[in-house]
Amino acid sequence: MSIADNLSRVQERIANAAIRSGRSPESVELVGVTKTVDIQRIELAVAAGLKILGENYVQEARDKIAQLGDRVSWHFVGRLQTNKAKHAVKLFDLIETVDSMKLAVELNRRAHSLGRVIPIFIQLNLADEVTKGGVKTADALALVRQISELAHLQIRGLMTMPPFFNQPERARPYFRQLRGLSQEIVAAGVAGVAMTEISMGMSGDFEVAVEEGATLVRVGTAIFGERP
Repeated sequence: MSIADNLSRVQERIANAAIRSGRSPESVELVGVTKTVDIQRIELAVAAGLKILGENYVQEARDKIAQLGDRVSWHFVGRLQTNKAKHAVKLFDLIETVDSMKLAVELNRRAHSLGRVIPIFIQLNLADEVTKGGVKTADALALVRQISELAHLQIRGLMTMPPFFNQPERARPYFRQLRGLSQEIVAAGVAGVAMTEISMGMSGDFEVAVEEGATLVRVGTAIFGERP
């Protein structure tokens, strides 16, 4: 199948999952994850209607953004090192992986110097996996409260990557947990925190994520094929 066909199929599956859970298909946005994908294949996806691209590495993104520019919205979805913050705030429209006050302070400082307010998600490490970024569940609300004081960051929601499972249903409890945590933070009424977005679900489990309340899913392989 072509990239356009893959994209259409993913969009159809998202819509069906939304309908199954009593939601509008328009309530879920698709982030096409383009790590290691060449610019020609990305161009095909954009021409077919993909509107948001997610990149894992600042350097790789810089080259692609230079070629595609503002034809799409750019999300940073990888683990962000503090020393890359100055580049990230210039390149990206939204950063999905903020997981520490140290990183938030540096992003805020760099955004201030550019006169920008950067939308962010707080990344959760729900299974406490040492190989993944993300704040622990017990520390999430405290981090949200701290970051809410930073004038040049705007918390829009939460993001997570559950453990990898061959069976999508095994990821469901993690997606449900993130939705519950989002609701807890909303109930806490932290000033200036929107908490309207939940980014969860990838190629192998995005339908389950949508059923559990995802407003963004991050899909690469199902659109672009297996990476080298």
